[in-house]
Amino acid sequence: MQPLSPANAKPFDIILVGETNLDLILYGLPEEMPVERETLGTDFDVTLGGSSSILAHNLQILGTRVGFVSEVGEDTFGTTALEYLGRAGVDLTQVRLKKGAKTGVTILLPHGRRRHILTYQGVMSDLTVDGLDMDYLKSGRHFHLSSLFLQTGLHRGLPQMFDTLRSSGMTISLDTNDDPSGLWRGVLDELLDRIDILLPNEDELLQIADARTLEAALDKLSERVPMIVVKCGSRGAVVQRGRQRDWVEPRKVEPVDTIGAGDSFNAGFLNAWLSGDDALRAAAMGNRTGALSTLRPGGIAAHCDAELRESLLYGN
Repeated sequence: MQPLSPANAKPFDIILVGETNLDLILYGLPEEMPVERETLGTDFDVTLGGSSSILAHNLQILGTRVGFVSEVGEDTFGTTALEYLGRAGVDLTQVRLKKGAKTGVTILLPHGRRRHILTYQGVMSDLTVDGLDMDYLKSGRHFHLSSLFLQTGLHRGLPQMFDTLRSSGMTISLDTNDDPSGLWRGVLDELLDRIDILLPNEDELLQIADARTLEAALDKLSERVPMIVVKCGSRGAVVQRGRQRDWVEPRKVEPVDTIGAGDSFNAGFLNAWLSGDDALRAAAMGNRTGALSTLRPGGIAAHCDAELRESLLYGN
């Protein structure tokens, strides 16, 4: 991928279609909680949620020109979420307000490195390919999709849409995120042969490949996907290109909150890759942006701290 030049310039570096919601985060609760009892937490945060929205926000903060297609309900949650994105500078001209509907919300209960994730989808699954402006989608150099299994309304037309975008010269990346059904099938199988980059975490990779080990999963999927970048938390990341497999060392920090770290990794990787870095340098930046995210609560707060961001991403 070459950096932008007058000959190939487009309005956006990346276009995302995805969910917009808020994260409500309640800290300090036990993993096992009794019913019909008052259980007290130690802290609470409200912040931008949704893997697609967190990625769009943090990409824009890093200097990537982001076009975002989404839908929110006619409520305070939707308004608040869009305010976060708007302050970052994300283009919201293709975000629709759906009257009479509710914006989704995710309630997160962190327990150290583990957490409960409870989601009300709201309008997350309402977007359809037929309702998208294809000219707007083609106005970026690259297309990314997160939260595949939450955006069920898109599934019917996604393979054909990916074909259309690729024929226009765009590259495509995919981060499925979790599948609440636990099936990991359906449209995913049709998409794997149509993408340039797959960005799962290690658990997701095993489910996608139906394999027991990281190595077996990469061997299997590398026959279909040109580049696979696997987020392995404190162990760093693995980059697979054809038969070439490389580990990229993590950026070690003392995490405060891991919510949004995977989406923040994606932001750093895609920002660097779209700027012309090779896959290993891009993954190294992904490790840094993922680590950065863990230093503040939620998925965007650390990226909004300019001094912290510059120190961790570009310092020693």
